[in-house]
Amino acid sequence: MAQPRATLRPTGRRPRVVTGVESLDRLETLVGQALRRDPDLADRLLGEIGRARTLPVAKLPANVVAIGRAVTYRDETTGHERTVTPVFPKEADNTRGRISILTPIGVALIGLAEGASLHWQTRSGTRRVLTVLRVFAAAEADGPEHR
Repeated sequence: MAQPRATLRPTGRRPRVVTGVESLDRLETLVGQALRRDPDLADRLLGEIGRARTLPVAKLPANVVAIGRAVTYRDETTGHERTVTPVFPKEADNTRGRISILTPIGVALIGLAEGASLHWQTRSGTRRVLTVLRVFAAAEADGPEHR
């Protein structure tokens, strides 16, 4: 059965967020560390964590963006599509598409399901809309077509 598509409604409601309970402690620790460097970003991540439904990683739906799962998204302002993998900061490598969860796009993507659209703010303060097009399992994401 197809999953319902989550979208940003005109009412301003944000799409549902789901995250793995195993990542929760690390994410909360990152928020604490980021508070001094980038309080706005830390606050956004804390907000996403706070509203997330938590599940064991093994029970996370396959179509939900999570740490280590590659995702293809579209920037609705530019039409540009990009495939990235959200990771913890020490594992980030932009040249390989491994983006830190402590970036505006990392915070925006985490926990969203395929089809979800969300407003996000770039580092320069520009407000944009992104849409999650596809989420890949870790093994799929390692294939040459997703690098």
